[in-house]
Amino acid sequence: MTAVQPFTLRDLQGDEHSVPTGTKTLMCFVKEDCPTCNLVAPILEAIHQDSNVDVLLVGQTSDGNQLLAANHSLTMPVLDDSTLIVSFAFDLDTVPHTFLLDDAGEPIKELIGFTKKEWRELVDEEVDDVQIDFDELPEWRPGCGSLTQDPLIADRLRAESENSPLRARRIEIGAHDDVHEFLFDQGFTDGLPVVPPTPERVIRMLSGIDREPQEVVATIPPNLAPATIEKIAINAVLAGCKAEYLPVVVATIEAICTDEFNCHGVFATTMGATPVMILNGPVRHALNMNMKLSSLGQGTRSNASIGRAVRLAIRNIGGAKPGGTERSTLGNPMKFTMCFPEWEERSPWEPLHVERGFESEDSVVSVFAMSSGPAQVIDQTSRSAEALVGSFAMSMRAMHHVKAHRAGDTVLIVCPEHIDTIQRDGWSKADVRARIQEVSSVPFRELIADSRSGVGIPPANAAKMSEEQLNRLTPKFASEDLIHIVVAGSEAGKFSAVLHGWASGEMGSIPVSRKIDM
Repeated sequence: MTAVQPFTLRDLQGDEHSVPTGTKTLMCFVKEDCPTCNLVAPILEAIHQDSNVDVLLVGQTSDGNQLLAANHSLTMPVLDDSTLIVSFAFDLDTVPHTFLLDDAGEPIKELIGFTKKEWRELVDEEVDDVQIDFDELPEWRPGCGSLTQDPLIADRLRAESENSPLRARRIEIGAHDDVHEFLFDQGFTDGLPVVPPTPERVIRMLSGIDREPQEVVATIPPNLAPATIEKIAINAVLAGCKAEYLPVVVATIEAICTDEFNCHGVFATTMGATPVMILNGPVRHALNMNMKLSSLGQGTRSNASIGRAVRLAIRNIGGAKPGGTERSTLGNPMKFTMCFPEWEERSPWEPLHVERGFESEDSVVSVFAMSSGPAQVIDQTSRSAEALVGSFAMSMRAMHHVKAHRAGDTVLIVCPEHIDTIQRDGWSKADVRARIQEVSSVPFRELIADSRSGVGIPPANAAKMSEEQLNRLTPKFASEDLIHIVVAGSEAGKFSAVLHGWASGEMGSIPVSRKIDM
C-alpha cells in the first residue's frame, strides 16, 4: 500500500489543510476532466455530509477544482494541488486514487478508479450512517491518467523533487528578461540561438543514457573542468539534441579528452583545428542520421546537433572560447559542428570502424582533428580508377600548401558516383592510398622555398643535399595510414571531398575511436 506523505495544501477559500489530520480521513486525488472522478465526487460529498470521517478532495488543476465544486455542489474541502507536487510525491498513476487514513495518517484502504464492490465495502465497514444508492452506479469504471504521468510535466516534477539527479548550479532569470538574450549575454552560445536548458529538459535528456548523472567522464581543457553526464546533457539540450543522441555526445567527449587526441592543442592552435566526428554502425540508422544528400551540410537534426553539442560542451565546460585560449586566426565553420555518418551500405570496402578494430555491429564514433575543409574534388570526366584517384591526389597536394609535404592525417570522403568508377576496376582502399602517394610525389627539389613562395625547405638546407637526395620523390603524406577513406554523399554528382588535417602524431593529434553504448 502506498505510503502517505505529510503535506499541507489550501482549499478554494484559501484555508490550509494538513495531512495527517489527527482523525480518520478519506482523501481522494482527482482531476475535473476525468469521468470517473466526477462519478466518485458525489459519493465523497455524501460521506462528508453524513459521517464523522474527514473528507478531502485533492484536485490537480485550479480551474478544474472550481468546476468540480460547482458541478457537484461540493461542501467538502477541495484542495489545490495544481503544482502537482503532492500528487508526484504519492507517485500516482491513475485518478481517482482514494486513501482511507487512520488518526495517525497511516493508510487503511486504498482504492484506484471505481469498483462498486470496493466502494460499497468501504462505506459499509468504515463509514457510519451514510446512505448511498449503489444500485444506480456502474459495476466498474477505469480511472484516468494522473497529470503527473504527462511526460513534460513528469520531467519538471522530477527535476524539482528532493531526489532530483540534477546538481548543476541553477540560474534564476527575471520574469521580464528575454531568456534567449540572457543566454547570449552570459556567453553560453556559439553565436547562434540555443535551447534553454530548463530542469525538465535536462531530465528528459538524461533519460537517453543509462549512466549516473554525476559520473565524471572526462576532464576538459583548458580549464581542466570535470565533465559529468549532467553537464554534457545540459550542453546537449543547448544544442537542440534529442535524448537518444546523448550517448554519442558522451562517447565523443570521452574520445577527444584522451591524451592521444590532445584536445587542448586542437582548440588552442591558431590554425583553426576542430574535432570532426564520423559515425559508424547501427547508430546511424537508430538516430536517422544523414549519410546521403547534403550529409556534410545543413538540414539534418542529428548530424547538426550532435556535433554542436560537443563544441558547446568544450566551450561551456572546458572554457575554450575565441579570444581566450582559442586563438584561431580565421576561425572555421566546422567549429560550429561537423558530424556525419559513413554510408557503409554504399561502400565496397570495410567501413571505417572495422578498419580501426571494431566489429561491424558496433556503434562507433571516430574523431579527427581537422583544420579546414571540406574541400571539394571535382572530377566529372575520369572513367578509370587510375585517373580518378590521380585527380584526388592532385587536389590533395593543395592541403596546407603544395610545398608542404610529409603531411599528417586527412579524411577523403568519396561520393557514390566516384565509388562506382573505382569499383569497376576493383580497387581496394590500399590501392587508392598507394595511388594518392604515387601521384602526389614530387622531387624533393620542388619543395624548396624560392622567389615564388617562401614556403618550403630552406635553401640553405637544400644546398647541403646531394643530387640524388634532391631528385628523390617525396609523397604528400608521411604514411599511407594517415589517409582515412569513407563513403558519403548523394547518388548524383561527381564531387568528393577532403578534410585537411592538423598536426599529426605525438606532437599533434592522433585520431581516436570510441564504442557507443546505445
